Amino acid sequence: MGLHRILKIVGMLLSVVGAIFLAMIITKGDEVVKATGAGVDGFIYVAYFIFALVLFFVIVFGLKGLFSGNIKNTLIVIGVFITIVLISYILADGTPMELNEGGMLSENGSKWVGAGLYTFYILAFIAIGAMILSGFKKVK
Repeated sequence: MGLHRILKIVGMLLSVVGAIFLAMIITKGDEVVKATGAGVDGFIYVAYFIFALVLFFVIVFGLKGLFSGNIKNTLIVIGVFITIVLISYILADGTPMELNEGGMLSENGSKWVGAGLYTFYILAFIAIGAMILSGFKKVK
């Protein structure tokens, strides 16, 4: 049995377990869930497990691809990504802000939040541009 088939079965099982916990949450009603958290814990544990599984496979197959492929191109892409994060950090505003809970977000924390947003915007712009460019090349 191939790895793809095993991952497909595991994915289906996790989907069913998640759907069961979601159904439990929905059938209990808002007030019971707010008061007791019924079903939410299981739902969160399934999400944590899926996140850990995905993270594990991304790291394993990323390293496998890194060592079996062209390491020069990989290092160039990592360098470009670090450059984008650095540019985003420089552009970000580091103004301390008051949080909704009453605490304060530090200047450094504010700068990193802004850098994350700028990084997302730049990468989204690049991805959309790449999709548009790819669409134009397919038309020719």
